Amino acid sequence: MPAPDDAHARAAFLRACALDVETRKPGNVSIASAGHRMTAAQFIESAAVASAGLFLPGARIGARILEAVRRTSDAVGCNTNLGIVLLAAPLCAGLERLPGNQAFDAKHWQAATESVLASLDVEDARLAYRAIALANPGGLGEAPEQSVHAPPTVDLRAAMTLAADRDSIARQYANGFADVFGAGLDAARDAGIAGIANAQAAMLDAFLTFLCTWPDSHIVRKAGAAMAQSVTRDAAMHRANWRAAGRPSHAPELDAWDAELKAQGINPGTSADLAVAALFIALLIA
Repeated sequence: MPAPDDAHARAAFLRACALDVETRKPGNVSIASAGHRMTAAQFIESAAVASAGLFLPGARIGARILEAVRRTSDAVGCNTNLGIVLLAAPLCAGLERLPGNQAFDAKHWQAATESVLASLDVEDARLAYRAIALANPGGLGEAPEQSVHAPPTVDLRAAMTLAADRDSIARQYANGFADVFGAGLDAARDAGIAGIANAQAAMLDAFLTFLCTWPDSHIVRKAGAAMAQSVTRDAAMHRANWRAAGRPSHAPELDAWDAELKAQGINPGTSADLAVAALFIALLIA
């Protein structure tokens, strides 16, 4: 199968973003359950405007990130998708580096994405820092090195590597998106993505897989490590029960957990962002 053209890639990205809110993921904003002072409509609009920045042909990664975040800020006035944008930008650029005569699969896409990451420079970091400052994500504090509140002195990948032990999105820049192309994609494939029910199951499985494997970075920043670890333990139990029940499209146990998390103001946003990236990949290589 040849590499997808821009139209197919953009459609897969928008579909993954739509699944993000069509799927009722515990603690996250969805069509069925708004929360955290945001609505599903804001996420859908954000994806549409951000895609114009992410799919800028030949653009450097920092420019894609900043343009996508600017467009999102102008459209909805809040941070709905910074994590998604940070993950999608290298993936979109990686698609452009795939040779036309090469078979398109996850292995080659990951290798192309790694090539993109290896080419990042200080200008990419400067532009990405501006985007992060504009999005102003909740709970973002001072970092011991290369804080986003000061001009960067290292390339974007090096800056992300410094944060990799405390942020799962930064870790993807450090490890060549190993978690997204690995655990996330495996979970999506296990659930299957053919048809609306299976696509939502794939999104939920990828989300729960990330949430039960690592403490969610957004929860850590907003509510502390102890709360994040507690949610991770609960996620492992809920995922096991949901899988044992055959991955039902409606799971009252998960609905109750969703309400509980939102009542506490707990939002596993990083796990959702990683799941969107995994579904973006899965939808294109299915």
